[in-house]
Amino acid sequence: MRLQEKPLSFIINFLLGTAWAFVLIGAVTSFLAFFPDNIFYAIISACIGALPGMIAVLLLEYIITSKEKYAELQKQTRLLEKLLEKKDA
Repeated sequence: MRLQEKPLSFIINFLLGTAWAFVLIGAVTSFLAFFPDNIFYAIISACIGALPGMIAVLLLEYIITSKEKYAELQKQTRLLEKLLEKKDA
């Protein structure tokens, strides 16, 4: 995982896997529920059934990205402070 904190990384990985499982389960069950009636309705239903899981995936990826951005900004701040100290000395 991209995150540095081990417990948070484990939790987010677990939730991300669960969200992808919900995408797959939602799409497959929705597709199979409407397949006997009409293939077009089955495909549309599969897309709609996958939406809740995809929203969860997007939310978790946003959390990961914001944590990475925060860590990178902290590194940049430390480097800029060192440069400022060298300039003053």
